[in-house]
Amino acid sequence: MLQQVKPTRMELLKLRRRIALAKKGHHLLKEKRDALFSEFYKQLKDAKELRVQTEKLLERAYLMLAIANAQFSSLKVAEFAFASSLHSKASAELAERNIMGARVPIMSARNIKRTILERGYSIASSGSAVDESASLFEQALEKIVKLAEKEATLEKLAFEISKTKRKVNSLEKVVIPKMESLQRYIEFRLEEREREEIFMLKKVKKKIEQKMLGR
Repeated sequence: MLQQVKPTRMELLKLRRRIALAKKGHHLLKEKRDALFSEFYKQLKDAKELRVQTEKLLERAYLMLAIANAQFSSLKVAEFAFASSLHSKASAELAERNIMGARVPIMSARNIKRTILERGYSIASSGSAVDESASLFEQALEKIVKLAEKEATLEKLAFEISKTKRKVNSLEKVVIPKMESLQRYIEFRLEEREREEIFMLKKVKKKIEQKMLGR
């Protein structure tokens, strides 16, 4: 590689500009990596909180479901659930946003929570345990959608962090050191050439002086 480079001042100037650009890129990538880490841990904290909330809601929902099964029967509760599913208008939307180069999802659920009248079964034939269980499962489902968004975001951020770290390491340990080594080589060759030129000038000057004295 060194033999392919012309040790000229023009090449040295070009190389110095490339090194400065690479160092600037390295600095920006390190800032991006640190910002991604910060966002990752923020999302991770949110995901943990959501998971705890979801688990608590599901725990209460299953408890109320067990009470409903005891009050009626599992078959009757299944009929309530079937009637409720027929009247469901629930839907989900998926979009994207950009977090420092990572394309992360935005998930939104619509028409998950409903009133007793919107659930499709007879209010007179159901009990409070059925209604509360349905309400808790609806709340839990909304949390699950947001939790899925957070976990997908964490996955995308982790991938972007890994990619950015590879670029940082490549610049830091390979690209910049190679260019700096090349810079030292060119500087050495230029200094060597300058010394040779000074030596030749001195030699020529000495010969001229000897000739003049010989006269």
